[in-house]
Amino acid sequence: MPFVPVPKDLTKVKTKVAFNLTKRQLICFGGGALVGVPTYIFTRGPIGNDAAVLLMIGLMLPFFLFGIYEKDGQPLEKVLSHFIRARFLWPRTRPYQTDNLYAALERQNQLDKEASKIEQAAKNPAKKTASGKKAAQKGAG
Repeated sequence: MPFVPVPKDLTKVKTKVAFNLTKRQLICFGGGALVGVPTYIFTRGPIGNDAAVLLMIGLMLPFFLFGIYEKDGQPLEKVLSHFIRARFLWPRTRPYQTDNLYAALERQNQLDKEASKIEQAAKNPAKKTASGKKAAQKGAG
């Protein structure tokens, strides 16, 4: 009886379409073939066979990488987009700042005290002047 391994994590299982390749791999490999084979055919005469093969490999390699490479379940374009965003588009340093609840309550309490002092001063304007003497004595004397 043949033994068939069954993966424990079924989310990593991908549907194979043809030649034991996924649809994504077939599309990327086909794109690589559409770019690489004509390049080889048209350049092997002018630049030589070895250089044409190296050029073909260089042009086809990105297609193969996009078809095969995956990191943490994400394809290469998502990994590259995350890398570019984190490296070039967003700021490099993200300072960690907290807003302490008790400090915020203390600030609010200080503001309330200042507001109440201003209110009291507005209600009793004749208490004291800037020189420290009562306004009634200043006017009488």
